[in-house]
Amino acid sequence: MPGKEIIKPFSELDFSQVIAGRNEIDQYNPQRFEMCQLDAIVHEDLERKICVGYKDATPDEFWVRGHMPDMALMPGVIQCEAAAQLASYFVCKYGLLGVDRIGLGGMEEVRFRRAVVPGDRLVLMLTELKCRRGAVIMCYFQGYVNEKLAVEGKIKGVPLPKV
Repeated sequence: MPGKEIIKPFSELDFSQVIAGRNEIDQYNPQRFEMCQLDAIVHEDLERKICVGYKDATPDEFWVRGHMPDMALMPGVIQCEAAAQLASYFVCKYGLLGVDRIGLGGMEEVRFRRAVVPGDRLVLMLTELKCRRGAVIMCYFQGYVNEKLAVEGKIKGVPLPKV
């Protein structure tokens, strides 16, 4: 993985300036209801291929009741889904893969560094590593809670057929 360098320093982000909320995210991502795992986009840099968004983990999330009820933890698979939704939004909005919809093609080198619990904001950052237009895109992602690395890995997106 690219070193542990932060994709976009927090000092360069303004979380009060939301670029895209749920309605705009929904224009590019098909997930709805409890599967929406991305609340807002706060930074897009098409030239450097960087996108930053976040998911606020609330006490009402569908996983809170059953995923370690004595200490609710955001499941790693949900953190990965949030990263996949960030990738989908950015890749589809800017046509980076040249298709209308992408799906999760795989993940590599994913590491969970700290717990994400209700009340936390999981800040997700993404940068493109390589792209074969029409075939596959690989991105590196990081997730932070209180500016501390919580999750990171590589995520692969592939075209989804229209059904």
